[in-house]
Amino acid sequence: MKRLFSILAIAAVMTFGNLQASTAPAQLLTANVQLLIAPITNTTTIQEEAVSEATTDELSFHQNLKRRFIEGGPQFMGIVLLCLILGLAIAIERIIFLNLSTTNTKKLQQNVEDALNSGGIEAAKEVCRNTKGPVASIYYQGLDRADESIDAAEKSVVAYGGVQMGQLEKNVSWISLFIALAPMLGFMGTVIGMITAFDKIAAADDMQPSLVAGGIKVALLTTVFGLIVAIILQIFYNYIVAKIDRIVNDMEDASITLIDILVDYKKKK
Repeated sequence: MKRLFSILAIAAVMTFGNLQASTAPAQLLTANVQLLIAPITNTTTIQEEAVSEATTDELSFHQNLKRRFIEGGPQFMGIVLLCLILGLAIAIERIIFLNLSTTNTKKLQQNVEDALNSGGIEAAKEVCRNTKGPVASIYYQGLDRADESIDAAEKSVVAYGGVQMGQLEKNVSWISLFIALAPMLGFMGTVIGMITAFDKIAAADDMQPSLVAGGIKVALLTTVFGLIVAIILQIFYNYIVAKIDRIVNDMEDASITLIDILVDYKKKK
């Protein structure tokens, strides 16, 4: 750095002190200064390029995904994205609801039986009121009709079980709709992209790769994103269906157990 400042000072003195001198020495000196500055500039440029490449490598997946999505065109890619957003929203809501609906059935059965033997029907109903989930609701409906007859309690349990099953399956059909709709939209974009490519060939009356590359690229991108959306939603859908089946099985087993508990309670009375 000292050498650089010295050369710059000499250049300034020579420039202002010899205005009528030949410009060749000044040009030569300027060239030397540039040679001295070049390594510093190159080093800075190399460091900036390295940082830029590192940032590009770090964000390459997201940037590439965004770029591919934009290249696919807004007509179909926007609808495919909307299918993904709505499908995920419904899936997350269902997962939260089903997790809150899960009950420790064996513990509930034991608590209801103990309350029924110690405090009667009202005590057992109070246990069901303080417990969340469809199994507790079914138990409450059966206990509410227990004073009439066992058949009335059984019918009430079966009827209310169907209502609870409908609550568990609410909006799940929309997820299956988006699973089917997303790839269909992708395939439609593929067909339209191919039609556009052939229109360009017919208009140019020439089979050049550059004429059809853009249309085929858009066609393939819409198909890929449609399939990705369908795969993501299918995973959530299968999890939700398995969760519903597990809860429904618990409801059926609990209903049978409740009827047996009520029969034993009637006999003891």
